[in-house]
Amino acid sequence: MNYVSRKETVVVLSASAVFLLFQWLVVGLIPAQVLMVALFNLFFFAHPVSRKMAMTLLPFILFEMSYDWMRLYPNYRVNPIDIQGIYDAEKALFGIATESGTLIPGEYFNLHHHAVADLLAGIFYLCWVPGPIALALWLFFKGERGYAVRFTWAFLFVNIIGFIGYYVHPAAPPWYAINFGFEPDFSTPGNVAGLARFDDLIGIPVFSSIYVNNSNIFAAVPSLHAAYMLVATIFAILSKQSRQIVCACGIITVGIWCTAVYSCHHYIIDVLLGIATAFVGVGIFELVLMRIPAFRTFISHYTEYVS
Repeated sequence: MNYVSRKETVVVLSASAVFLLFQWLVVGLIPAQVLMVALFNLFFFAHPVSRKMAMTLLPFILFEMSYDWMRLYPNYRVNPIDIQGIYDAEKALFGIATESGTLIPGEYFNLHHHAVADLLAGIFYLCWVPGPIALALWLFFKGERGYAVRFTWAFLFVNIIGFIGYYVHPAAPPWYAINFGFEPDFSTPGNVAGLARFDDLIGIPVFSSIYVNNSNIFAAVPSLHAAYMLVATIFAILSKQSRQIVCACGIITVGIWCTAVYSCHHYIIDVLLGIATAFVGVGIFELVLMRIPAFRTFISHYTEYVS
């Protein structure tokens, strides 16, 4: 298909307008969302190839929308927030003995950190979404668009499972327990935690500008940061990419796991549950959803559209 039909034009422009209006009136509009919608429209209408690329990456936009819409009904209204329980469990399972007592890993690294580790941590953590997008684009331009579509929609599905986990078990990150204790304060803004050292190191408030817009600080379990690049690594393997691509994905994945703990953004428990979420989500997607005729047909037609 080398042109944009009238129906497609109406659907895309209407959906874009409704999304921006809804965000503005109900959730609150931020510049990044306006840029996201503008880029999608630019790529959709600019050229047949860029249109197919935009549609391949659409699940990433749906992921951002669904995450931000959790503001409408926060998870802490559904179930009690776990602050002390997970902190105590982390200390019991993974505590580090010191002269001043047992510390959770995040506390230990707050006291023992290094500029090289801070730099690497920031670089790894910046890959949490750009990394999966890069793999999706690699698969797209390599011509493996069936895998690109399966990967992006599986990525969205893993997020949905993770979001359900947020509501089932609302939990505070370690930086909250360390800085504010064990009583919930719903007015607490997002916190850059140990990643502030990266911002200080390079002299640019990269992570500070990201975490100021955090939709919900009580959504640490499971750690979806730990899941994202793992999903990418799994699909790099499934699509039989080169050893270099698989190794790069794997290294970034492990780097993000380590950074999540090193920067005090997640407990090791969160990371392990994030890893489990990725495997469970991809397993259900590939072994259950893809065997449902209606869903398999949807993926097939979607792949045809972007091919």
